[in-house]
Amino acid sequence: MESIAEWLVDFVHGFGYFGIFIMTFLESTFVPIPAELTMVPAGYLAHQGEMDGLLVLVIAVTGAVMGSIANYYIAFHYGRRFLYAYGKYLFFGHEKMEKLDKFFASHGEISTLTGRLVPGLRHFISFPAGLAHMNLKKFIIYTGIGGGLWMATLILLGYVIGGNKALVRHYTPYVTAIAISGVIIMVILYIKHHRAKKMEVADGQAG
Repeated sequence: MESIAEWLVDFVHGFGYFGIFIMTFLESTFVPIPAELTMVPAGYLAHQGEMDGLLVLVIAVTGAVMGSIANYYIAFHYGRRFLYAYGKYLFFGHEKMEKLDKFFASHGEISTLTGRLVPGLRHFISFPAGLAHMNLKKFIIYTGIGGGLWMATLILLGYVIGGNKALVRHYTPYVTAIAISGVIIMVILYIKHHRAKKMEVADGQAG
């Protein structure tokens, strides 16, 4: 494991900002490369003065957004065609497609934002967004915000303790747990806000 960590530090150092872009781009497509493997070493190199932390963040978010857009467009242009042809074999018919469209029309922003913070889900959240033809501008904004929060956290982790691999291994699960807790809180607040909004509309119609 240590040799892999050292190789990743060397990779990020050797390829520099371009390497960060490539790795974060791939991490946001269907290639499941955890962002931790790239961003923690990048944060460590920023601490060493060999990289600019802010520039690392900007490039990482750019790579994440571009990779997500690639997934989005694949689903947008080919997903429906595939599901209309073979969806019945996957138990995903027209009715479920309509439900997906309605869900993303109402909750696409919060789903995209929180999906970027959940391990395992961040690689795939772009597909349902593309399938549902979510507004591209909103998709990019919320992907950038969610991706930026996660990347900034990992860079900070690498900056503070990136030189100590044992501490990185120890604290990474805690960082993930905090991110998931944050997602749960955001979803609860969103649900409360959404319900309050619906009640206001209902009261307005009743009055």
